[in-house]
Amino acid sequence: MNRWIVRGFVLVCVAGVLPGTVSAQDGSVDQARDALARQDGDEDSTKQLEEVFQAAEKNYSLQRKGTHSLSYSFDYSYTGDQRLDLAITDGSVRNLDVVPSATHNFTNAFSYDYGLLDNLTVGTRIPLVVKYDTQDELNVYDFGDVSLTARWQPFAYVPGKVSTTFFGTLSSKTGVSPYEIDINEQLSTGSGYYSVGGGLSMSKVLDPVVVFGSVSATYNLAVDGLEQVRGARLLKEVEPGFGLSGSAGFAYSLSYDISLSISAQLSYSDETVLSFSNGEQAVAQDQMTGFLSLSLGTRVSDTTIVNTSLGMGLTEDAPDFSLGVSLPINFSGLKE
Repeated sequence: MNRWIVRGFVLVCVAGVLPGTVSAQDGSVDQARDALARQDGDEDSTKQLEEVFQAAEKNYSLQRKGTHSLSYSFDYSYTGDQRLDLAITDGSVRNLDVVPSATHNFTNAFSYDYGLLDNLTVGTRIPLVVKYDTQDELNVYDFGDVSLTARWQPFAYVPGKVSTTFFGTLSSKTGVSPYEIDINEQLSTGSGYYSVGGGLSMSKVLDPVVVFGSVSATYNLAVDGLEQVRGARLLKEVEPGFGLSGSAGFAYSLSYDISLSISAQLSYSDETVLSFSNGEQAVAQDQMTGFLSLSLGTRVSDTTIVNTSLGMGLTEDAPDFSLGVSLPINFSGLKE
C-alpha cells in the first residue's frame, strides 16, 4: 500500500481517539502535514508510471549518454489458413484442392541499446526463430532477420507535454530466405530482402494514463539473381514493394508496480511482383493487416519490469493470436 496513505490513515486514527488542547491539535495538524509530504525516499508516481510504460513500449524510451541496456523477449504466434492448390494447363483446371495449414512460430530475441547522446539511442535486435508447420510436418531452427535501429528525441521531455521520438530501422536478410529454399521441403525464418524504414512516435502522460501512437513507412529492396523452382517455372527476381503502419493505444497504471497497456496496429503492404526466367510475372496482391495487443507490465524488483502480452489478429492476413514475454538482462558490465 502507498506509504502516504498509510501515514495519513494512522494519523487520522490517532487524532480521533486522543483528545487534546488547541495547541496540541495544531501540533497534530503540523505533524500530519509533514508526514503526508513527500519524503526523500518516496518515488514520484508519474516517474514510476513512465518506467513501467517504457519497458513495454521501447519506442518511447531513450538511454542516457554512455549507458547500455540488454533485454530478452520471447514471442509465440499461431497462424491457421486454408491454402489453394491449383494447377491450370492450357486454360483448363487440372487440379484443385484446398489444403489446411497451421504454422507455429517461436521467436527468442536479444535487444541491445546504447546511448550515443542523451537524446540519441542506437541498438540492434538479434532473433532466433523456431518454426513448425503441423500440416506438412516441416520445421526450421535458425537466425531471423537482424535489425539495427536509431531513436532520436529532438526536444527534451517536459512533464505534461507531448513527447516526440523519431526512429529509423535497417533490417537485414540474415534469416532463411523464402525465395532460396525448396518450398515443398523447407520453411523460412526471414523476409529474404533488405528493408529500410522510419517514422515517429508520440506519447503523453496523463497520470495515471499514458496515451501513445506512431506512424511509419518501410521500403523493401528488390532481390534478383534467384534460382528457385516454383512448379514448372524458375523464380529470378522479387520486388516486394513498400509498407505503411500506424498504431495507437494507452497504458494505465493500476498501481505503482503494475500497468496495463492496450494498443491497436494497422499495417498495409504493397503488392509483390515475382519475375520468372520465361518472362512471366506473378503478382501477390496488397494486404491490410490489423492487430490488437494487450500487455501487462509488472515490477518484480527495483530494476526489473516483466512484460507479458497477448495479441489477437483482426484481419484475415494477420496471425490468429500471439503470446509474448520480455524482461531486461542485468549484467555488471552494462551498468552505468
